[in-house]
Amino acid sequence: MVKHAVIAAAVISATMLAGAAEASPITFSTGTPDGRMAMASRPGAAGEIETADDFLLSTHASMTDATFTGLIPLGSMPTQIVVEIYRVFPSDSNVGRTSGAPLYSTSQVPTRVNSPGDVAFGARDSATAGLSFTTTTIASTFTAFNSITPGGIHAMPNQTTGGNGPVTGEEVEFSVHFATPLDLPADHYFFVPQVALDSGDFLWLSSAKPISGGTGPFLPDLQAWTRDAALDPDWLRVGTDIVGGATPPTY
Repeated sequence: MVKHAVIAAAVISATMLAGAAEASPITFSTGTPDGRMAMASRPGAAGEIETADDFLLSTHASMTDATFTGLIPLGSMPTQIVVEIYRVFPSDSNVGRTSGAPLYSTSQVPTRVNSPGDVAFGARDSATAGLSFTTTTIASTFTAFNSITPGGIHAMPNQTTGGNGPVTGEEVEFSVHFATPLDLPADHYFFVPQVALDSGDFLWLSSAKPISGGTGPFLPDLQAWTRDAALDPDWLRVGTDIVGGATPPTY
């Protein structure tokens, strides 16, 4: 299955094979970056940040490959890539922490409805040879209109910041291959790519919602969510909670 940014939440892709006796490729793509949002997402050594965008599987599948596109500072190099798969809350979550209806978590976030779960369903890490990767420079200069950068994620009541403003960097496509495929039963999932660099931060780029230039929209297409180590296990919606405004954008 190939996926770029569902919900305009980033550009990702993944190749999946149906888990049948005669497996056949499943493809899904959300198209190219639209320049609206760039979101930090990195492994834990420098302070973990996870940014998630969703995809839907109607059949049991084996994820073997993925591609995603983001901004990096010119001249920086990736040192580690982690790919995580989450199911939709309340799967893989401590629902005993919630109160009220619909499902609200703690006082940290406005809602957990349609967020990723507390913990990942599956993951692969280049640091443990769980995946290999290559990079391709798409453009030496690319600007996103708004961003969520490290330090830009805050618990309630300070979650709505409007974002951290425009960012410019080198547009790079990351292609990853999983040493052991991720086994995914039919379900609704979130894809989380994390990149560590030798200098600066990786920012995952959004693409258009509804999907434009990819394989088309799907229902329900959820928002992009993000969290850092301080907010864990809760999540914030990039558009509705962090950017905000009278008519919050969705990514």
